[in-house]
Amino acid sequence: MTTPPAHPAASDLWHHYGRARADADRTVPDAFPWVWAQDGGPGSEVLGDVTGLVLADLGAGAARHAAHLVVHRAPARVDAIDASPAQHAMARDLYGHLAPRLRTLHANAIEHLEAHPDEYDVLYSVFGGLDFADPRRLLPAAARALRPGGLLAASTLGHYVGGAPAEPDVRHADIPARTPDGTPATMRRWVLQEHVWTKLLDEAGFTAIGIDRLPPATSGVRSADTLLLRAHRQP
Repeated sequence: MTTPPAHPAASDLWHHYGRARADADRTVPDAFPWVWAQDGGPGSEVLGDVTGLVLADLGAGAARHAAHLVVHRAPARVDAIDASPAQHAMARDLYGHLAPRLRTLHANAIEHLEAHPDEYDVLYSVFGGLDFADPRRLLPAAARALRPGGLLAASTLGHYVGGAPAEPDVRHADIPARTPDGTPATMRRWVLQEHVWTKLLDEAGFTAIGIDRLPPATSGVRSADTLLLRAHRQP
């Protein structure tokens, strides 16, 4: 079986993601799920009191989590960052009315963070930027973009969907994707063991590192554990 070719970054491999839901559901979610199945587990309380704070969602997709925070919590601003033109357009269409407290930004997360040092109080990722960007670049950029003591919180896969174990070192997998015209392709995803994430966070300048493993509520061929990571930029 031939492996589909990887496509350049200019090809939007997220073009098709979430379109059916966007057509049927334009509401602001009442919940902020972190777990892979998006059907339980802790909610936005993981982020602490965000009243008056500036947050960013790394790999925000349609910005549903960001919209939840803007409507149900009281942040000063949430930046929903995504490199996909299609996802950015979808987020702007769904939640543009929540501006200026919700900003939908079409940007590469690493490049945006590097250009905005000491800007954010909280950075978070729900199976987003932390999964699909090289953590050796993303985590140092996140540390610099946070204000001293700021929080990074992220959920990521605890193992591969289907049950294969997470990687014991910093190594990505090539997972199936589609170009806008439907051509098969692959994209990189980092599925790493807890000790690998801990080491990467420490090396990037984070402290008070904690990782919880959240099992799925139900079993199935596409069920997976979730790792919930929390760490603070050194004060």
